[in-house]
Amino acid sequence: MYLLGIDIGTSSIKVAVVDAATQKSVATVQYPEEETAIKSLAPGWAEQSPLDWWHNTQQAILKLNALQLFNPKEIKAIGIGYQMHGLVVVDQNQEVLRDSIIWCDSRAVELGNRAFDSIGHEKSLATLLNSPGNFTASKLAWVKANEPEIYGKIDKIMLPGDFIAMKLTGEITTSISALSEGVFWDFQQNQISEEVLKHYGLDSHVIPEIRPLFSSHGQVKEGIANLLGLTAGIPVAYKAGDQPNNALSLNVLQPGEVAATAGTSGVIYGVSDQLTYDKQSRVNTFAHVNYSEAETRTGVLLCINGTGSMYRWAKHTLAPHLSYQELNHIAAKAPIGSKSLKALPFGNGAERMLNNKYTGAQFIGIDLNAHEQSHIFRAVQESIAFAFRYGLDIMRENQMQPKVIRAGKANLFLSDLFAQTFVDVTNVPVELYDNDGSVGAALGAGVGAGIFSSASEAFTNHQVLKNIEPKNTQAYEPIYQDWKEILVRQLER
Repeated sequence: MYLLGIDIGTSSIKVAVVDAATQKSVATVQYPEEETAIKSLAPGWAEQSPLDWWHNTQQAILKLNALQLFNPKEIKAIGIGYQMHGLVVVDQNQEVLRDSIIWCDSRAVELGNRAFDSIGHEKSLATLLNSPGNFTASKLAWVKANEPEIYGKIDKIMLPGDFIAMKLTGEITTSISALSEGVFWDFQQNQISEEVLKHYGLDSHVIPEIRPLFSSHGQVKEGIANLLGLTAGIPVAYKAGDQPNNALSLNVLQPGEVAATAGTSGVIYGVSDQLTYDKQSRVNTFAHVNYSEAETRTGVLLCINGTGSMYRWAKHTLAPHLSYQELNHIAAKAPIGSKSLKALPFGNGAERMLNNKYTGAQFIGIDLNAHEQSHIFRAVQESIAFAFRYGLDIMRENQMQPKVIRAGKANLFLSDLFAQTFVDVTNVPVELYDNDGSVGAALGAGVGAGIFSSASEAFTNHQVLKNIEPKNTQAYEPIYQDWKEILVRQLER
């Protein structure tokens, strides 16, 4: 019995098949091999085509099947993890009306700020647990204000994973977790926020049917099943945003447990049993995958837009012929502190943890006689770790005090240098695991389909690959404080 997991990332689509009996990945692939482009039609804008996601998803599944390591007909359920906060809009025929405005798009920031003032800061935070910011509701409001002809044709709005589920099944559904990440959910009234709809003048009929996150969100259509080698009628039994899904993949389900990722963006995600919020909305709180009205489980999320995106830029601009593994090897040749070269990795849109300010990516203190490639690549990795520390300190202000952080051995955590630097700078040990988002989505599907009785049961074979303990904390502390002072000066301009 197999489970299929689909991870709709910004850079590519990853898919995995998991053996339900062992809870281990049988096969995993990504498509395309090169990183998917982000369209930026104006400064601060970021869009991708949902139809490209669907094409890439199909190709990834066919590529996975071609490995001939399993029988696709024995897949019993599908789970989907996806990049959060994106807006997909379709008409009554389920045709896409425009490209998706994705998570790192900043165009709706001012609309969100005005909504925050109009609804009231205290009321917004107490009911939504967030400022409306540039989340999905504000993006929809931007479409209404700037593209009324498109808004008038909208039948349903979706997040990226909802769209892929729709293409597989023909059904459009959502969940409380998904609505909370779009800042549509009123946690006090336990319903769609009337205040958000009223302020933006949004039609409630565009919100899809709400179903439990772990449940059937439709069954795979016969034509799609035949195309992809699957069995018609199997359920899409789980959908979650990439960060709640990543936390699930690391068995981060209970209060006090914390996960981290360092892909295109960087995230620290901690579980709480409180309806908590940051008064400045620098970190955000959403319903976790196991949230219910009876048992509060929220995810406190720190997101840094410019992490892996900064390292990708450094690679493509300075060493396009080298692999990331080769870059990591070069970076490790430089000393701690990169001979005083510092970087600000904030070049991928306005940063929530910086109060929605945009500093741009920068290098500070380049010495043309002293600095080489190794110093640049190490400075980028160190700056990303410093950004994580800055955000983690905000989470600490909000009563999140992690004693250990779990992370998948993927993306920047493939770099031994980065992993150790992250631990040294934050002074928090890290447990590395082999799971990734596509594996987590597959196991989530097993829960939603009733193959596992609970999310905890899906991770009974969960094993640590590596424990990393702090060892250079004292050396990094003054370097971090210097970096922080540079950042604060930039923010005060």
